[in-house]
Amino acid sequence: MARGERRPRGYRYGRWAGGDDPLAPPYDVRAAVDALGDRVMEGSSVRDALRELMRQGVPGADGERRAGLDELRERIRRRREQLRRSGDLSGPVAEAREKLAEALADERAALAAMDDARPAGRAEDPRGDADPAGEPSDAAGDAADGLPSEERVLREMTLDSLPRSTAGAVRELASYDWVSPSAKATYEQLLEDLRTQALRAQLGAGALPGQQGGEGQEGGEGQDGGGQGAAGLKDLLADLNALLGKHAKGEDTPEDFAEFMAKHGDAFPEQPEDVDELVDALAQRAAAMGRLMRSLTKEERRELASLMAQALGDADLAAEVSALGQHLQDLRPGAFGGRGERFSGGEPMSFDQGAAALGEMSDLDALEDSLAMGDPVSTLDDVDVEAVERQLGAGAAAQVEALKRLERELREQGWLGQGTDGLTLSPKALRQLGQSALAKVFADLRGTGRGGHDDRSAGSAGEATGTWREWSFGDEQPVDAVATVRRGVQRTAAAGQRGGRLRLLPEDFAVVETERRASAAVALCVDLSWSMYAEGRWASMKQTALALAHLIATRYPQDALQVIGFGRTAAEMTSAELAAVEPGHVQGTNLQHALALARRHVARHPTSQPVVLVVTDGEPTAHLEPDGDAFFDWPTTPTTLRLTLTEVDAMTRTRTPITTFVLGEDPGLRRFVDAVARRNGGRVMAPSPDRLGEYVVSDYLRARRGA
Repeated sequence: MARGERRPRGYRYGRWAGGDDPLAPPYDVRAAVDALGDRVMEGSSVRDALRELMRQGVPGADGERRAGLDELRERIRRRREQLRRSGDLSGPVAEAREKLAEALADERAALAAMDDARPAGRAEDPRGDADPAGEPSDAAGDAADGLPSEERVLREMTLDSLPRSTAGAVRELASYDWVSPSAKATYEQLLEDLRTQALRAQLGAGALPGQQGGEGQEGGEGQDGGGQGAAGLKDLLADLNALLGKHAKGEDTPEDFAEFMAKHGDAFPEQPEDVDELVDALAQRAAAMGRLMRSLTKEERRELASLMAQALGDADLAAEVSALGQHLQDLRPGAFGGRGERFSGGEPMSFDQGAAALGEMSDLDALEDSLAMGDPVSTLDDVDVEAVERQLGAGAAAQVEALKRLERELREQGWLGQGTDGLTLSPKALRQLGQSALAKVFADLRGTGRGGHDDRSAGSAGEATGTWREWSFGDEQPVDAVATVRRGVQRTAAAGQRGGRLRLLPEDFAVVETERRASAAVALCVDLSWSMYAEGRWASMKQTALALAHLIATRYPQDALQVIGFGRTAAEMTSAELAAVEPGHVQGTNLQHALALARRHVARHPTSQPVVLVVTDGEPTAHLEPDGDAFFDWPTTPTTLRLTLTEVDAMTRTRTPITTFVLGEDPGLRRFVDAVARRNGGRVMAPSPDRLGEYVVSDYLRARRGA
């Protein structure tokens, strides 16, 4: 290194100490696999289990549980409730009622001013001219010009007899000749506001950008709440209906749409790119209007509809609006459903506020449906992350993205596979589940110690060598009767005893000598009848099978394991098939068929130690007929019992012990397994479901030792 050159700086790396590890995954994938497996063990399909996992949340990399989709749905429900309490949807009707009351008050004040302006005792001239004496004030005089007292009284009676409903009163006042200019202006503003709201519900604010114009505008018609006069608005609606009519028949062209947008594009700020996008925007507004109407009471709905119909006024304009509504119904029939909402807030909401609140609630409903993933083919990819962020914030969107990442990792890391029937647990996942189940079994064994069985019936184990050995306390090998009697005779002869009856002592007994075999042929027969699921034993049965399979695969690979599931019939199954099997409502416990398959499996391995383990919660109620069909009857029949015991006897002849694990308290099952133990010399155990794995694994290990 040349003089003056700076020595390169070295770097040292250590554990991150600045808070949460920024590179750590948000979820613990292996913990997620265990949680997924637990649901599959309980009877769910892999797809349903994955959805349930995403809904309820999974453990994070730090061990804390991360919230799932259900937590987001709860936030959506809280937001919907907040919107319900945000105001009162009857605001448009209430606003119309207030404006009408204001107009009537001004009109009555003007009429009353006419009476107040006339001097006391002054007679009314029949021609309507005032007495020269006592000139009235200018305002009262202007209001009273040409209005006799009879006419004033008639007008007051007209106002007093108006219908109580706002819509009825507005209808009656349509031909009323207002005395007060301010009352007339308020009444016309009421109609203009309603018309603007009705048109905005169909076309949006873009078509009505300005404020109300006064009389004297072009054509003398005034304006409809915007830069377009009534004539221009009718022209827009006519062109729009013509375009939608052609589109409904499939006769429109891109040129038709381009021509329409060139003429009226400023009215649609969404700037749709084709007719379908235009229809979607219009249908969304119309659907919001329909939902608002359904959210009102029946009386409020009738009142508002009547007010808006009167506000449109122009028959041609009303006809165009009605035609537009019909076109949208025909083109988007599914967009106009949805339920109404009941708002409970105290503040009246304007039409726009109500429509906005209902639109947001509609978006929340759609978002909640996607988060529920209720459709059989729906996935997290169907969730609109932008909508989640818009409604619930960036944190919720990140949460959904993390769940998507977890689902992707489960596939990419090989935990999930794709079978002909959908998602499956991969062999890698099954090994993980088996390892977890076996770890729990060994933890239980260390905690409880060996033994503790409810019932132990001595049976054969290992292969008889043709010799015998002295019996020791705890031996379960068969007694060698010949050797035992011979040892008793030899003992009495050595003692000088002659004749009499032979009395055997404990030290006389001898048992058949067996040899331990290098491998075992293991048949695990598991009950798949509906009662196993209904009584909460399904998951324990599956976890036990996976634990035993993992133990044999990792520690005793020379052993041959065959899992046999039996319901109305029996079948040989792989660990993956057993893990994926779902409970069915088919009744039947065909132990006869299961034992036949177990006997066939043991026969394939004549040099191996036979180990047959049966897990069941009910006595046999089914058997195979000679033609191969399954016969079922409950209560069990003598034929079913006889054929099942025939299989037991066949195993007994080949010195194959049967260990039965009894789940439940079925008296018929207890009597049956006691009979099997006496005939076969096998063992009977009655564990609780949560200790089934401990019992099965420990009995398998005992059988391998030849004990």
